[in-house]
Amino acid sequence: MSTADSSFDEVTAPDEQVRAQAEARQARLTKPEGSLGRLEQLGNWIAACQGSCPPHPLNRPRVVVFAGDHGIAARGVSAYPPEVTGQMVANLLAGGAAANVLAEASGATVRVVDMAVNAPTPESVRGYKVREGSAAIDRQESLTPEQARQAIAAGKAIADEEVDSGADLLIPGDLGIGNTTPAAVLVSALTGAEPVTMVGRGTGIDDLTWMRKASAIRDARRRAVAVLGDPVELLRTVAGADITAMAAFLAQAAVRRTPVILDGVVSTAAALVADSLAPGARHWWIAGHRSPEPAHRAALEQLDLTPVLELNMRLGEGTGAISALPLVAASARLLSGMATFDEAGVRDR
Repeated sequence: MSTADSSFDEVTAPDEQVRAQAEARQARLTKPEGSLGRLEQLGNWIAACQGSCPPHPLNRPRVVVFAGDHGIAARGVSAYPPEVTGQMVANLLAGGAAANVLAEASGATVRVVDMAVNAPTPESVRGYKVREGSAAIDRQESLTPEQARQAIAAGKAIADEEVDSGADLLIPGDLGIGNTTPAAVLVSALTGAEPVTMVGRGTGIDDLTWMRKASAIRDARRRAVAVLGDPVELLRTVAGADITAMAAFLAQAAVRRTPVILDGVVSTAAALVADSLAPGARHWWIAGHRSPEPAHRAALEQLDLTPVLELNMRLGEGTGAISALPLVAASARLLSGMATFDEAGVRDR
């Protein structure tokens, strides 16, 4: 791939002057300073991202679910068969998935993008489809150079479409049987962690499946380490079209100055690569939750992100991030809607 195919504009950090204004406003609100804890920090972050103090309400949060099948699933690394991916795409489109229910409760909307589902899907979701499935990453590159270029271009375009249509906060969701295996490979390679320590239970696998998954991650990691210096080659080698597009989506969201709530291990693995594609992108993200997946914990530590929630969620689809959305939205409203001591006629000392 040429550099031009995968280049991103420079990332501008959230506005630190506005963050300072938000911190000063927090100190004037009718509460003991710091008494709202993390909610104050989240409100300050939203203000800095928006470049506005007080911040505007979050009126159009958007969940984008990147769907794709992975050849590694044929190695028996999941508790579910690969055909479930296509079935779950249909469920999401029908509004019957957990992500749909949580998004409706949280004031968000959901978009599904078929990047590499190995099944027929409606035309409405396959406009950016790169291929059906991907190669088994323990033995082959998951994508060709052209397919990787297409996936990166798709991720950038999807982020632009959402921001241009008014999204003021983005949540990446993942959907694909076997996708925690490439995620664990990426995290192991990028953090230097031993592969076996990154192997989680994913969909609820038994011990025998866990051993097959550990072997697949070990073998794929060897191939990933050889291309660590090139984030695009790393994605092409072990990620698949869905995770590659998600990494580009996250990078471009930061370029477009749009805050993101990361979900579980798959989106956070993509984020590790996205921060290399667009250095500084991590400042535009927060971690919605921490899952039981060991690779997720390692990735959060590498990105220096403290999760908002810890509910032992491991579904994917963006569900952990969506669950944190009401708190993030409330943090912005607190900063803008609470009265100051002067406004309320309350003595602060």
